[in-house]
Amino acid sequence: MMTVLGIAIFFIGILFSIAWHELGHFATAKWFGIKVPEFMVGFGKTLWSRRIGETEFGVKAIPLGGYIRMIGMIPPAKGETLGRSRRTGPFQGLIDDARQASAMDVLPQDAHRQFYLRAPWKRIIVMFAGPAMNLILAVVLFAIVLMGFGTLTPTTTVSAVSACVVPATATTEVCPPGAPPTPAAAAGFQAGDRIVSFAGQPYDDWSELQQAIRGSSGTVAVTVERDGRLIELTPTLVSTDLRNLEDPEQIVQGGFLGLSPVQQVQRQDIAAVGEEIGTVVGNVGQALVRLPERVPHIFGAVFLGEDRAQDSPVGIVGASRIGGEILAMDAPPGQEIAAMLTLLALVNVSLFLFNLLPIPPLDGGQIFPAVWEAVKRRIAKLRGKPDPGPVDVAKLMPVAYTVALIFVAWSALLFIADVINPVRLT
Repeated sequence: MMTVLGIAIFFIGILFSIAWHELGHFATAKWFGIKVPEFMVGFGKTLWSRRIGETEFGVKAIPLGGYIRMIGMIPPAKGETLGRSRRTGPFQGLIDDARQASAMDVLPQDAHRQFYLRAPWKRIIVMFAGPAMNLILAVVLFAIVLMGFGTLTPTTTVSAVSACVVPATATTEVCPPGAPPTPAAAAGFQAGDRIVSFAGQPYDDWSELQQAIRGSSGTVAVTVERDGRLIELTPTLVSTDLRNLEDPEQIVQGGFLGLSPVQQVQRQDIAAVGEEIGTVVGNVGQALVRLPERVPHIFGAVFLGEDRAQDSPVGIVGASRIGGEILAMDAPPGQEIAAMLTLLALVNVSLFLFNLLPIPPLDGGQIFPAVWEAVKRRIAKLRGKPDPGPVDVAKLMPVAYTVALIFVAWSALLFIADVINPVRLT
């Protein structure tokens, strides 16, 4: 029951994120006087709608995105009338159809309210406002999680002492025969010890202490607080294979003590929110760049019975399913809520970056032509030439349809994978 409830709640969160994205487009379009006949969440058949003023708001059957329909998205071709017959050619007919469909939305009294008539900078704002709303929502969610709930943070208190030295490349944590004891075990460290200083330097941050341990060798003096008393221990550090703290896939050499820290939930400050956003945006950006190379893996997970990797891309169904698993975990309610909000924030960062790709029909596919138009106008003005007019985005329609088909195929593949071979938290 909790899994189903979690799936439903997270699915609603995704729909809200989509509507929030479209609200950015809608609000800025209305601000600049552009007519918006439709505001829809989803695609396909309309399940519910209501007209408010000149805009029809609604929800459609396929929740793979959303859109607002602004009039005049495609400018008329130079020297052509809108009513001319459809031309032949591999792509020209498609371009003419898109141009005429756009023109059908424009009533005589609304001719001055078309999207393409607005200055390039206004069009850029309208198209950027959608992704920006997702970024804003992600920042708010991360702030709630980090500053409100807090995160599990390693402390300088010892949770456990490793029994023996096992390299990071080992396939098991069980002590093999003849493995030497860890420096911490040999020096007498105990669970519950709070490390006060290391090599004469005081520490209250685990990450800084960890760096100091890795950069040290030989015998060092360590002061710990145990049962209210300060005790000095003198472990002799060894050098061994360790996982890189920034890239766990890399193996490096470093000083090893053999301690695990106690994790405590600690509230963070606003600086931590900014740092987290920067890290997440970078990681999600790298994941988007790597999407094409993930296609064979997803195909194998669907049709060849291959295992689904934990870092595999997921669609709306997969993300909602993970949300259900989070709510079904045997964890404090605060941690479950924080995990759900973090996952939703990651979805919004993905929407932010994905929609900025400079290809139609994504938002970036309208931003790039507007930028190019502004550049052309500036160059023409400097050279004393007449205004070259708007960029003919209709010529990009074949690209838009191709990208849309690829997106539908990718979404269908993810949907099947998320149903028959899902990514699981446990």
